[in-house]
Amino acid sequence: MDIFIVDAFTDRAFSGNPAGVVLLKSGFPGDGWLRDVAAEINLSEVAFLHALPPAESGDCATADWALRWFTPVAEVSLCGHATLAAAHVLAGKGCDVDTVRFASRSGVLMARTGSDGSVTLDFPASPVVRAAAPGGLADVLGTPPVSVWNTGELGDLLVELADERTVLELAPDQGGLARLGGRGVIVTAAADRTASGRYDFVSRYFAPAYGVPEDPVTGSAHTALAPWWAQRLGRRELTGLQLSARRGTVITRVSSDRVLLTGSATTVVSGKLHVAPRD
Repeated sequence: MDIFIVDAFTDRAFSGNPAGVVLLKSGFPGDGWLRDVAAEINLSEVAFLHALPPAESGDCATADWALRWFTPVAEVSLCGHATLAAAHVLAGKGCDVDTVRFASRSGVLMARTGSDGSVTLDFPASPVVRAAAPGGLADVLGTPPVSVWNTGELGDLLVELADERTVLELAPDQGGLARLGGRGVIVTAAADRTASGRYDFVSRYFAPAYGVPEDPVTGSAHTALAPWWAQRLGRRELTGLQLSARRGTVITRVSSDRVLLTGSATTVVSGKLHVAPRD
């Protein structure tokens, strides 16, 4: 089996968000094996995919693929950067199509590769609803929230903070975050005025309950961030900067109940996985 490590939402190696991509010959092995591989790779997510009938392994004519994502400890229902990485890998293998359709737990997701190599993901938008702040949230974050929002099926808590500097310097209590429940916590603020239009909002993402203390660049979080900021700023097309240590940029466009997420990617490692799948 071919295995790759791809840095997503960046055009430079060792930045953005690294994802594992495993091309299976057929079908999904048992969940235990998938979790073991994800734990061995030990990145925030690993994408496992295989061609769907009538496509055969290695035949890119139909570009229909089944896709699942695993953190080092659990399967997740949606992952942006690993989907972008998977599309980047398929394009690099010479698939003669510019749009790939993935069957996933979040429905059919499309990824379109542009002539410049960038990938645009077509994901369902995640509507947000105003919520009361969980008890102790300010202590866990180390700063008072401006507002708190639920993201529905996405499973994250979206927390607005005072400004970009507060997001950048945040050092939350990881144990406290894990006890909040749900998938993770998105923190966000408007871009500093000195950004001069280079980006519109900033964010960071924490999911310690899923084995990810901080995710470097989180595509799925932008399915909530993009419509939330679009409504506030009055524009459908925005650019988000995720302020992790590795950093990464996500170009977003809200289209009805969908969100288009565009970013670049670069392959850092390619090789073979020598451990046979098991049921």
